[in-house]
Amino acid sequence: MFDLPSPDAGLREPNLAEAERLMTVCNSCRYCEGLCAVFPAMELRRAFTDGDLQYLANLCHSCGACYHDCQFSPPHEFDVNVPAVLAKVRNDSYEAHAWPAALRPLFRRHGAALAVGVALAAALFLAGFVVAGDPGALWSAHRSPDLFYALMPHSAMTALFGTAFAWMLFAVFMGARSFWKATGASVDGLALGRAGHDAATLRYLDGGGVGCMNEGEEPDDTRRLWHHFTFYGFLLCLASTSVATVYHYVFDRPAPYPLWDLPKILGVLGGIGLVIGPIGLLRAKARRFPDLLDPRFRGMEVGFLAILLLTGASGLALVSLRSTPLLGPLLALHLGAVLALFLSMPYGKFVHGLYRYLALARWRREDPSRG
Repeated sequence: MFDLPSPDAGLREPNLAEAERLMTVCNSCRYCEGLCAVFPAMELRRAFTDGDLQYLANLCHSCGACYHDCQFSPPHEFDVNVPAVLAKVRNDSYEAHAWPAALRPLFRRHGAALAVGVALAAALFLAGFVVAGDPGALWSAHRSPDLFYALMPHSAMTALFGTAFAWMLFAVFMGARSFWKATGASVDGLALGRAGHDAATLRYLDGGGVGCMNEGEEPDDTRRLWHHFTFYGFLLCLASTSVATVYHYVFDRPAPYPLWDLPKILGVLGGIGLVIGPIGLLRAKARRFPDLLDPRFRGMEVGFLAILLLTGASGLALVSLRSTPLLGPLLALHLGAVLALFLSMPYGKFVHGLYRYLALARWRREDPSRG
């Protein structure tokens, strides 16, 4: 009785059809209802639209606890593997809602596109430093009081990266707007606030309290730690850039700044987070039980962590070696990494944080137990 599809299941993508089948099985069992928000949200439904399934998939934190607890997981004939199937639906949702539609294939070629993008951008910056100014400045900029701006004027840097950042924000907004409409969510200020707390603390990345399941039978919770390093490292780097912008335009204090000044402190701490976090997540990803993963998008996941790691490591290298002739090549590498990161954000794993937040907001709005 568990395998009966809905009348329109034959019209669905295979991953959505399989997700509906599993939600039908799980809705009949309900053994895992205390593990995370996915199962209580599922229990509020007797039928599942495509938007419902995308919502549940993005609500899933892929901790793996339900797979290990389920009496119907493989090799049982019901073949219930909720983390893997929801991972496929979740990854498909990133691609389905990306804007513009012509760039959706980048999700499947994300790793290769990033590698080419960083190499090309870094090479173009190096060529620009040589062609646009004094060729010797590439190896002597460390002796100039302007440092970075001796190689690339502030106006040119602001125009280039401001445009890339604005494009990223607009493309991400359009994708999130499409996901929000498809999942039938509505605005609720209290739910948005509580979802922010859930996202910031990774409340559901704990398998119901015991931690994530990896290659062994013993759970652990290190994925939460590495996520925190990565997420808050990124926010600190963003805060560093924001403070430096205020310094420059409001207080007429252009860079470079000493190591003890706020932009530099925030940037160094953020860079450390962007080194420790991605390394930890890459290691955790290598240890994850392969049956829980969607192998189609491995390049997207690894590529995103690799570009964050390169951004953080090259930024820290610039701080450490800015007084050496390596300043020019390191700046080209760092700017190439940052530019590739900005341009690729709407078409890679970055969007999962926003979609998951929106899914959490919907759950907070419909949770029957909310006060």
